[in-house]
Amino acid sequence: MKAFLFDLDGVLVSTEHNHFLAWQRCAHSLGIAFTEKENELLKGVSRVDSLKKILVLGAKTISTEEFEDLLISKNDFYLESIQDLNQSNLLPGVLDLLKSAKTKGIHLGVGSSSKNANFILDKLQIRSYFEVVIDGNGVKDPKPHPEVFLNGARALGLDPSVCMVFEDAASGIAAAKAGGFTAVGVGNPHIANMADIYLNDLTEFRVEQYA
Repeated sequence: MKAFLFDLDGVLVSTEHNHFLAWQRCAHSLGIAFTEKENELLKGVSRVDSLKKILVLGAKTISTEEFEDLLISKNDFYLESIQDLNQSNLLPGVLDLLKSAKTKGIHLGVGSSSKNANFILDKLQIRSYFEVVIDGNGVKDPKPHPEVFLNGARALGLDPSVCMVFEDAASGIAAAKAGGFTAVGVGNPHIANMADIYLNDLTEFRVEQYA
């Protein structure tokens, strides 16, 4: 393999609970019940589509202005909750994998639905490892469409067939496979059967097997 492309949340770092609390706050403001169960529907989904799903759950209709205000409110609350994020918050095996891949000349990139990807990577002090970061600002079609990963491979000048994608969400695995990438599922048993390779966490991955 010539490149590894990583989803961000749930693969490199876990801010899922922060997202959950922010979405729960939005849902409750609309009088919609929202628990961890409903939150599963939002994993790997863009911010706009996540709010649409919440509205469907509550059978609610709101104005365009209120919709936009809620998106801003959710993001502000989320960003406030991750101000203290640092390298100690990286998930197990991440730093060793990135260092090992770099020494073996493997290209590294991030393909995330988050529009805060660069901010979070800077907080985690790992931005310098990645040659390309494609986030929610750089795609028209969110996962499960493969655009985010195809854009990453294109930016690296590589064919998807020589790139591995690391994902924790069903939509991300679907996106990787639709784009012709090798899909590595991480930390989510629900996607084990969808992925080409499955890992409980990144400590199980051996770069030398794929370099």
